Amino acid sequence: MQKVWLITGCSTGFGRSLALRALNKGNRVAVTARNTDDIRDIVSAHPENALALALDVTSNQQVVDCVEKVMSHFGSIDVLVNNAGIGYFASVEESKEDEIRRMFDINVFGLAKMIQEVLPHMRRQRSGHILNIASIGGLRSFPAVGFYNATKYAVDGLSEALYKEVAHLGIKVTIVCPSGFRTDWAGRSANETPSLIDDYATTAQKNMNDIRGYSGHQPGDPERAAQAMIDITETPQPPLRLLLGAAALRGARAKIEELKNDVETWATITEWADNPKS
Repeated sequence: MQKVWLITGCSTGFGRSLALRALNKGNRVAVTARNTDDIRDIVSAHPENALALALDVTSNQQVVDCVEKVMSHFGSIDVLVNNAGIGYFASVEESKEDEIRRMFDINVFGLAKMIQEVLPHMRRQRSGHILNIASIGGLRSFPAVGFYNATKYAVDGLSEALYKEVAHLGIKVTIVCPSGFRTDWAGRSANETPSLIDDYATTAQKNMNDIRGYSGHQPGDPERAAQAMIDITETPQPPLRLLLGAAALRGARAKIEELKNDVETWATITEWADNPKS
């Protein structure tokens, strides 16, 4: 069944792979990027089913205009993929406020604005699927990316609440949690602090250097990730969370064990904190 997809951040990585794969399957796709020159080749290859739109998710007006143009052109939005996002490398102490705010504006507030603009149309349809690209870093935190983790924890929390709000309306929500994939995330899409503190050399700075050095060589295949995302939009019972990559699976299992250990070890004092009524 042909669907209408709206995908943010299609110039590279998951967004580009997903747009091309969805189009190759015969879907109609609104392909977005801040600079439409970066996605012109996608639209040229699929002139009947692809629509190129300029979109900076930090601009509320551009978000509103984008959704209106998609509805005018295609008449519906069946799948929204909130893929646009950036990273930032720094310890919590080293992190700069302007970089933090920019990342939250893109990763959280831009995503939220897209959802708010698309939901009225999905509610009228009584159908739709929202895929929010989070990260294994939205379930488990790592040194050097604490504020990035914070944005993805926010995406996870927002998405879980949304899932519970809209399920009865026929709208599905999936949080996509990848580990390391061969995208630009660890390359040009992530800034880093210029001010290093020696005390973080073996923690934040080591992890930052490891991730940077691994960029382009991650085991994750963006094409397989794109196919997995398409597959879940075609199943009647998609997951709330879709882990992608063996490292994501290991990380989630480790988080479950850590959480279970804290919960059970401190269960007595946890329950004691309640004030029983006499």
